[in-house]
Amino acid sequence: MSGLIYTRLSTMMFLQFFVWGAWFVTLGTYLAGIGFSGSDIGLAYLTNNIGAMVAPFFVGLIADRFFASEKIMGVLHVSGAFVLYLVSDLELQSSIIIGLILYNICYMPTLALVNAVSFNAMNSPNTQFPKVRVWGTLGWIVAGLTISFLLAGYVENIEATSTPMKLAAAASLILGLYSFTLPNTPPQNAGGRTSVKDMMGLDALALMKDRSFAVFALCSLLISIPLAFYYAFTNLFLNEVGMPAVAASMSLGQVSEVVFMLVMPLMFARLGVKWMLFVGMIAWVLRYAFFASGDWDSLSWMLYAGIVLHGICYDFFFVTGQIYVDQKADKTIRASAQGLIALLTYGMGLAIGSLLAGLTVDYYTVDGVKNWPSIWWVPCIFAAFVALLFHLLFKEDIKQSAAIKAPASS
Repeated sequence: MSGLIYTRLSTMMFLQFFVWGAWFVTLGTYLAGIGFSGSDIGLAYLTNNIGAMVAPFFVGLIADRFFASEKIMGVLHVSGAFVLYLVSDLELQSSIIIGLILYNICYMPTLALVNAVSFNAMNSPNTQFPKVRVWGTLGWIVAGLTISFLLAGYVENIEATSTPMKLAAAASLILGLYSFTLPNTPPQNAGGRTSVKDMMGLDALALMKDRSFAVFALCSLLISIPLAFYYAFTNLFLNEVGMPAVAASMSLGQVSEVVFMLVMPLMFARLGVKWMLFVGMIAWVLRYAFFASGDWDSLSWMLYAGIVLHGICYDFFFVTGQIYVDQKADKTIRASAQGLIALLTYGMGLAIGSLLAGLTVDYYTVDGVKNWPSIWWVPCIFAAFVALLFHLLFKEDIKQSAAIKAPASS
């Protein structure tokens, strides 16, 4: 991969996650400000999960068979920019929800498409893709910094306004137009047939015969439920307790992602798969315990610790899980296996979590005042139960663990 291709792909990845980070983090705070209840906010975040569940069908039926990936990306991002800008000026709840569904149907398929464009342009994806993907994390960080510092001086209480959505719409338009200039990525299954079974990763269901993989799949679904609490309500919570520049502060979670991604190879060698996954789950328990116990007056460090733990929460469980699935599945069904886990986590798990989070917030809200400690203890206890279940039932394959610790030999 030449330096020019690397720059072009890195720019694409930066903009891809800048768009997502610009609107997704502050959405709950904005919606609460215009009168949405906790359940309403949970429903709004559910639209992202609906997009995630629709994405495999869209990519499998259209992108893999008929059109070049970069061209579909261009159309989706330009269309998404138009939809999101319109949504930013809406106030009626039903209109906003419908608009967000349409927008996420446009955005979520592009997560797979940017990977397809990247892999197609690389001659050594195993070593080159992480160097490109890290720019996506940086894009998310810069989005938070832009909202908290660059735009905050122009818009009062910016995180409670629709300005971040307009920023995301502008970036989406730029990325959409830029996509048409990216390296050609022709359809991989032109003229072929793609079944619903293939797109949903159902070929990988055979792996469920392995008890440990079945336990991993179940716990992946369950642990994604408390994750939805973080995505939907952390920004609103931190704003209400008085933390300044919340969007920028929350980007510390992505900074920790980068840091822990770098140390993961060393941790693999010491801990192995089971303990990596278990530590990731325990980090979720600690995160919510910190949020439930902290405050901005004397225990602000707990709030920051809860944010920074995002790196361990995400990398140690999700990234380790992706590696585990890659090693566990035969090469003929690896893509299906990854698709199945993605459906269980980003689709079903987060969807259930979004609804449960909204109901929990409403339950612990009296006369408009939210009992945040009680709210955060719910995902804390839930995550602790999942971690215990995983620890008791999951048995690590020693030979496989050795292969994962030394991936270069595989």
